[in-house]
Amino acid sequence: MNSFGRIFRVHIFGESHGPCVGVTIDGCPPGLPLEETDFTPDLERRKAGAKGTTPRKEDDIPHVKSGIFNGHATGAPITILFDNNNTRSGDYEKQRATPRPGHADFVAHHKYGGFEDYRGGGHFSARLTTGIVAAGVIAKKLLAQATITAVIAEVAGEPDQERGLQRAIDAKDTVGGIIECRATGLPIGLGEPFWDSAESLLAHAMMAIPAVRGIEFGTGFAAARMFGSEHNDAILDAEGHTRTNHAGGIVGGITNGNELVFRIAIKPTSSTPKEQQTLNWETGQVEPFSVKGRHDLCVALRAPVIVEAMTAIVLADLLMLEAANRSANNPHLAPPR
Repeated sequence: MNSFGRIFRVHIFGESHGPCVGVTIDGCPPGLPLEETDFTPDLERRKAGAKGTTPRKEDDIPHVKSGIFNGHATGAPITILFDNNNTRSGDYEKQRATPRPGHADFVAHHKYGGFEDYRGGGHFSARLTTGIVAAGVIAKKLLAQATITAVIAEVAGEPDQERGLQRAIDAKDTVGGIIECRATGLPIGLGEPFWDSAESLLAHAMMAIPAVRGIEFGTGFAAARMFGSEHNDAILDAEGHTRTNHAGGIVGGITNGNELVFRIAIKPTSSTPKEQQTLNWETGQVEPFSVKGRHDLCVALRAPVIVEAMTAIVLADLLMLEAANRSANNPHLAPPR
């Protein structure tokens, strides 16, 4: 439920306003160089502080509790904790009886019988992506030959991020965005047909990121409006390079050596100051409601590094799975190129 991966396995835990959030990474091979400072650049990218992000700021200093010794992975599970210090739980006590539209409050209350930690969304909070970013740092190190880059392609339908944010400011509301991710240097052969196809696993990981509402690979939905002869990518050489990349680097669920390209759609931040209507489950009445507290104007602003981390986690697991399959099933097969 809270874990992902077959060999490179990531387990997240914690709540938004609990003592900490954290991650345990199993399957990291011994000897991988790792220092606490390796996590700093990506964790800094995830932090709030820029225009349109939440005023809540956490230090996000990684406290490594196991699995790293003398600057290297030991081969044991790596556990990293991040303290929650800048919390204002009273904001959520006041609105306990009125589940926030667009949030998991209502379904969590029913699923867990009222025992859920509702402060800041509890275990449903994007605060838990801190651990995912940390796991992504390790995964990127395992993908030494690959480069993964995610960028904001749109905010509120505007390619210009500032213009998109201004739309939200003018409307006194929140907005969404689109993130594009590209990965180069991937070998041919990652992914398995059907259930564990590269697209299936990437889609699974991306849809686990809070607020993600859709994903498309290569030309995505535009492919539905193309002819087959137009959409097919002509193969140019024995290395599998293609003239176009409408497939986005994956064919038959398997990476083909070309650039991996996909985009995700992120919904507007559910916590909007605009007045809405919601049920008060104590009175049984629908009443006016406005979200109070500290929230991102656009959650897409801090998403690129999370998307990179999730991508790296999936690809590192697939790379290790491919190596294990080849070693176990046919020692005569060449390693992935």
